[in-house]
Amino acid sequence: MTIPTPTRAKFTRVMLKISGEALMGDLGYGLHPPTVERIAREVKSVHDLEVEICMVIGGGNIFRGLQGSAQGMERTTADYMGMLATVMNALAMQSALEKIGVFCRVISAIRMDEVAEPYIRRRAVRHLEKKRVCIFAAGTGNPYFTTDTAATLRANEMACEAIFKGTKVDGVYDKDPIKHADAKRYDRVTYDEVLAQHLGVMDASAIALARDNNLPIIVFSLDEPGGFKGILAGEGTYTTVHG
Repeated sequence: MTIPTPTRAKFTRVMLKISGEALMGDLGYGLHPPTVERIAREVKSVHDLEVEICMVIGGGNIFRGLQGSAQGMERTTADYMGMLATVMNALAMQSALEKIGVFCRVISAIRMDEVAEPYIRRRAVRHLEKKRVCIFAAGTGNPYFTTDTAATLRANEMACEAIFKGTKVDGVYDKDPIKHADAKRYDRVTYDEVLAQHLGVMDASAIALARDNNLPIIVFSLDEPGGFKGILAGEGTYTTVHG
């Protein structure tokens, strides 16, 4: 009898960055519990491959600092409100993960000891070594920085081997594939091409930080069942942003 070879992941430690809007499902605002649970199962499928996982979740499904600022709110205050929204999303994801047997920690850049751990790098690394999922919340703790930049910063600090950016499409296109049928998907694209062509993978600060530290960004569809696990197993459709 042939014994199947266990699936080995391409990476041992990764950062998963998803938007807050990814948790809305078909709702126009807030959290859609079945969608949160579906994403949690995707994370568990990768965690079961013995991959150490960091996560950063945006807060745009609850409040986005830039939108608040555009409506006349003082920018710093609006950004802090957005940071609090990311904590709410992180707690929802923690609940969904622990419900299916995945131990995790919410680690906040803003101290709120009753609901989350403060960010201490060495402690976070130890959590990963103990196979706990680390969900980094409240961005960098500073206004004027997006959760894209926070994800790239934490990925570098945690020595992640790649950032996985979960989106609604299966990679990076030269134009919006939802609006343009002739949109071309890239298999590989450089950091400089992303910046020069304004391809919208992440904001410019995040791309520059990834480029300076040679940290690859893998853009894939979060709506594709098994997509996250498939890429780690060397399959699936995605775009790699590289040096």
